Amino acid sequence: MSRSAPLVPVALRVPAALLLAGTLALTACDGGVHGTPGGSGLRDPYFPKLGNGGYDVTHYALDLAYDPDTAKLSGTATLTARATQDLTAFDLDLDGLDVEKVTVGGDPARWNRTGQELTVRPHDDLDEGRAFRVTVTYSGTPKTITDPDGSEEGWLPTEDGAVALGEPTGSMAWFPGNHHPSDKASYDLTITVPQGLQAVSNGELTASRTAGGRTTSRWHTAEPMASYLATLAIGDYDIHSSALPDGLPVYVAVDPGEAAASRKVLAQIPTVMTWAQHIFGPYPFSSTGAIVDREGDAEYALETQNRPFFPGAPDTETLVHELAHQWYGDSVTPKTWRDMWLNEGFATYAEWLWAEDHGGDSAQKTFDELYAHGEDVYDDLWSFPPGKPSTAAHLSDSPVYQRGAMVLHKIRQRLGDTAFKALLRDWPTTHRHGNADTEDFTTYVEDLAPDKDFGPIWEEWLYGEGKPERA
Repeated sequence: MSRSAPLVPVALRVPAALLLAGTLALTACDGGVHGTPGGSGLRDPYFPKLGNGGYDVTHYALDLAYDPDTAKLSGTATLTARATQDLTAFDLDLDGLDVEKVTVGGDPARWNRTGQELTVRPHDDLDEGRAFRVTVTYSGTPKTITDPDGSEEGWLPTEDGAVALGEPTGSMAWFPGNHHPSDKASYDLTITVPQGLQAVSNGELTASRTAGGRTTSRWHTAEPMASYLATLAIGDYDIHSSALPDGLPVYVAVDPGEAAASRKVLAQIPTVMTWAQHIFGPYPFSSTGAIVDREGDAEYALETQNRPFFPGAPDTETLVHELAHQWYGDSVTPKTWRDMWLNEGFATYAEWLWAEDHGGDSAQKTFDELYAHGEDVYDDLWSFPPGKPSTAAHLSDSPVYQRGAMVLHKIRQRLGDTAFKALLRDWPTTHRHGNADTEDFTTYVEDLAPDKDFGPIWEEWLYGEGKPERA
């Protein structure tokens, strides 16, 4: 929070019974209203109700407790934010859970709920540019959310605990917030669990204390993070801390049942990270590592910030893919979910580059085989262009991943290896800890080589329907 923008003083003068009800209609403040409610969605092309308008979150402070025996989560979420317009009210995304109390600037605020929208109404309007804090106290059994493609995210109970995964909408199942990738923030997470269990999150473990049969851990994420990259894994883990040769901390948490199968691949983290920093530039975060849960507890790996999540022992290619995401997706985050190919295309192409540099097929050979026979492996490979997925149900389909990587290879062919290697480093450096969309990227590429024509690549490979006529 900027010292030059103090917290908004808010005074609420309504009967206590109405405060407890929490569903008071949103009416104008006494003395006149000069603002308007913030939008209840950011009109994302695939998730129009995701995120909220009128403010920008700069920090989340989450204080949580979870008991696997009862499956109950209780929490207090304090969001530090800045109004981006004059506001009479604003929304938070929260799917499920019971809200008990909401305050703004330390004073009770009125609120109501409709679906995933928690609408908060402070007594005094919030002026554009003013910093404020909103605190939500809540509890209940968090939801498992089924995505449009049928996969599950949100809060996933496991045999010995739970894991929280948020791509693309699941984070709103366990804490209220502005859950769109365009609004990134720092995080402090305090989590209390029964003694004998560990709780692993993003960033750095700053404290851990056991007393009265419970263990409380505190995690700090200093770099900006989109909420879909936030994670919390609760269970029995073998913990191993080390450091790369350059001093970067490595924190690995592995379910004991996966320890033997994971050991050889996880031992490659230093090698993969050294290679990745050589290819993609300086690592953008304060630590690295991995979380490996029991196979079957989740359906997919995810590039959760600082330490990717794996459902069972990963192979080397998956490890490379998720660590490459720390540059492409985590540090440079898409402005909307339409830009997901910028995450997955780069991470997939990282697999091609790893193979090329470590005795496997060249990227050119991988490209040629995909062009010639890709539909035999990925029957939907040419079903839609990577720059415009057909629906939300297809955001994780092979055109976003494999054809996205093919777009990058076409750019490599046009630029040449030297300029393309510079692109791999300069793009994540230029947009470090920010957001970017496809237009930002295509403009960036064109500016690198203004004498070259990239139009056919965009028209045929990035946005073209069906299989391009020529490789």
